[in-house]
Amino acid sequence: SDPGTSTPLATTIRQFLYLGFTHIVPEGLDHILFVLGLFLLAPGLRPLLKQVTAFTVAHSLTLGLAMLGLVHLSGRIVEPLIALSIAVVAIENIYRSDVNPARWMIVFGFGLIHGLGFAGVLSQLGVPPGQFLPALLSFNVGVECGQLAVILVASLLTWPVIRRAWYHNRVTIPASVVIAGIGLYWAVTRALGRG
Repeated sequence: SDPGTSTPLATTIRQFLYLGFTHIVPEGLDHILFVLGLFLLAPGLRPLLKQVTAFTVAHSLTLGLAMLGLVHLSGRIVEPLIALSIAVVAIENIYRSDVNPARWMIVFGFGLIHGLGFAGVLSQLGVPPGQFLPALLSFNVGVECGQLAVILVASLLTWPVIRRAWYHNRVTIPASVVIAGIGLYWAVTRALGRG
């Protein structure tokens, strides 16, 4: 095609789907830990999907607003908050053995923060003119697929033991302690500008 022509829509969709997926797997260790934190306390499909959906809707909202230039928050604030959200979810897993009915609202709030983090990635890449909505939707679908891939792998690894009485004490708590420790470490180092 002529070099002067705009990017084909199919190319944009493919590019942003890939970008969204790889921003979670393998590049988004902080987002992987956040999703694992949700999974560890809610291995049942329905409560987990409710939380992941709330997270996706929230980050889609702030990502869209940020890309339109309507919302902006410095990465120096967003990145430590993302790390803190990982720690909060993991710490809750340690002290609870069931899902708080209001947890999806907390996850929604954290999703708003994570969306601002995603916006930094997209703004660096740039969206082809006239293709804002397809690019945004494709990126979000890619992110969702990445999150579902994390959940699928976690489900396969824990499937043999997930219904055992000791699962919470031997799997959820130790894993959540590790995730909380990493989240708090990142929160401090990012706040100090070293992360």
